[in-house]
Amino acid sequence: MSYMLLIVEPPNQRIERGEVKGREVYDQMVSFANGLKERGKLLAVESLASTDQAVRVQVRDGQPKLLDGPFAEAKEMIGGFFLLNCDTREEAVAIAQACPAASWCTVEVRKLGPCFE
Repeated sequence: MSYMLLIVEPPNQRIERGEVKGREVYDQMVSFANGLKERGKLLAVESLASTDQAVRVQVRDGQPKLLDGPFAEAKEMIGGFFLLNCDTREEAVAIAQACPAASWCTVEVRKLGPCFE
């Protein structure tokens, strides 16, 4: 089964952390990802740029609406993700608990599946 770990962080955390600490936590996450890859659990992993580089797209009645970031109403942002191959939900949760990011933000565990279930 495939599970996604979403790294949910406060939108200003990266700025407050600064570059030196940012590189340090990034290195921790790379090491964690390499361990998952060695165990055959990692399907994909990426860090996402801050929301100040994002755009939200909606199409209503055939008309596109674009909203450039940063998004003032956002209390959180998705900072990255891990796509995993796990045998059980419990295994995915255990991996999330071991994720270094769980100590400075929230790691959300989501099973992949159709949106109608």
